[in-house]
Amino acid sequence: MGAGWELGAAAGRSLLLCAALLLAGCALGLRLGRGRGSADRGVLAWLCYDALVHFALEGPFVYLSFVGNIADSEGLIASLWKEYGKADARWLYFDPTIVSLEILTVVLDGSLALVLIYAIVKEKYYRHFIQITLCVCELYGGWMTFFPDWLMGSPNLNTDNWLYFGVYLVFFNSVWVLMPGLLLWQSWVELRKMYYKGTSAGKKFQ
Repeated sequence: MGAGWELGAAAGRSLLLCAALLLAGCALGLRLGRGRGSADRGVLAWLCYDALVHFALEGPFVYLSFVGNIADSEGLIASLWKEYGKADARWLYFDPTIVSLEILTVVLDGSLALVLIYAIVKEKYYRHFIQITLCVCELYGGWMTFFPDWLMGSPNLNTDNWLYFGVYLVFFNSVWVLMPGLLLWQSWVELRKMYYKGTSAGKKFQ
């Protein structure tokens, strides 16, 4: 088997950690969504996973970037980011754009995910405002993470290895495009229903 198809121990540990966070997020989200519709249970599962990634993975990345850099750090979380750094070298050393985006992601996106979980569980009126805001922030983060590098010809991205390109860069990052896109669509549909419901109710009293 060629080198480009080998799955090393570091990659295996990193993928297992991501899978564990996914299972934990889904379990927590489904528990919080008991008694609710399938759509809301799915959204809660995603949001719990999203918050776990922001706080448990990206939070330590920001910390390690300020006290040194990922390349020289040790530990389970550092090894995960070292593995991802094989796909995008900017994550190994202090890249101002990446670290700035990650600070925004941890503080703002992570907090918004928690507020949205609360808003869904408690059926708050501001649920879709927070949902739209979070989705736009997530999409902005993805755009600013990759587009500047693409404009320079992607000098930091490893596109030759199937694992680094297909799984780390394309699959994992596409999830944070697909899910916010679906949630934006859900908010659009729900807000449209509310508008027409309110319009119909108003006409009855005219």
